[in-house]
Amino acid sequence: MTPDNPLRHWRVQRNDIHTVGQDLRRPECILAEPDGSLWSADARGGVCHLGASGEQRLVVQQPNTHFDASAGDDHARFMQGTLPNGLAFDGEGNFLIANFGTDALERMDRSGRSTVLLDRIDGLPIGKVNFVLRDSRNRIWLTVSTRCNPWVAAMRPGLADGYIVLIDQGCPRIVADGFAFTNEIRLDAREEWLYIAETTGKRISRMRVGPDGSLSAREIHGPASLGAGFPDGIAFDAYGNLWVAMIMSERLLAITPQGDVLTLLDDGNPAAIAELEHHFAQSTLTTEIMARARGSIAPWLASITFGGADLSTVYLGSLMGSSIACFRSPVAGLPMAHWQPVQQAAPVLSSPLS
Repeated sequence: MTPDNPLRHWRVQRNDIHTVGQDLRRPECILAEPDGSLWSADARGGVCHLGASGEQRLVVQQPNTHFDASAGDDHARFMQGTLPNGLAFDGEGNFLIANFGTDALERMDRSGRSTVLLDRIDGLPIGKVNFVLRDSRNRIWLTVSTRCNPWVAAMRPGLADGYIVLIDQGCPRIVADGFAFTNEIRLDAREEWLYIAETTGKRISRMRVGPDGSLSAREIHGPASLGAGFPDGIAFDAYGNLWVAMIMSERLLAITPQGDVLTLLDDGNPAAIAELEHHFAQSTLTTEIMARARGSIAPWLASITFGGADLSTVYLGSLMGSSIACFRSPVAGLPMAHWQPVQQAAPVLSSPLS
């Protein structure tokens, strides 16, 4: 007999929400480690470490070559436009950074030394890299939201130029395309299905993962539309619920294994959301209109991370926040690849790919 879903009659209580960190810049994606520490993407050009004892340290990206720090020229060129977005750990504990500003997948060690791993594919600039995920076999999955520049031009119905790259045995290849602003992706517990947040499609899709990493049998998980706002970050809990951060409508949802949608938190501004939805339908969205549609708990709610020793603390990433909202969940999260041993190690990426 299947146990009752722990989320079925549960909602986040505002009084139970706390914050960690201070003076952060755009903590869009958060990684949690078993020792209780957190790492947050930071718009200052790197990641911020939040220690389990409350200490905080910014690690800024540096080019992985010798340069004259007093001149700063090489560093300035490297940092120009940088905007760390999605994060993952590689098999050695280095950071994989989907850089939404430089349009590249980068690797950074814990001292800040950084290398561009991938910025072109099939002979073309890769586009707006959004999120990176490592699986238990040490393969790297990368989402590209759009090739539109500026990216805001892709915030409209009907455009589906997003795609997914798989890097396996050091070789990158596009394994699926035609997505409406590809955002975060997650694998289920058995790594049989890849779940894909299609931001401007307002839906979660999924595809079956073949032994060679090929993707097939695309279908929608849950409803065809999740309603107001846009799905951004997603994460599985141990029961099989897929948690969804709905940016700009500032809602936290969960899609049950049966496809039902549960609302766990609603921090939206109804008037701003109505304006947002009107302009999205008319393909007239601007950054100013989007900026007005933000809440107060995790402004521009962007991601969900399970952490703590028991994986039952939920951390909410945001694009406009300066701290990280957190609360306790009645169900633990699904462990990420870096919480578990690598099943089959692939060659370490040691040089830029093309």
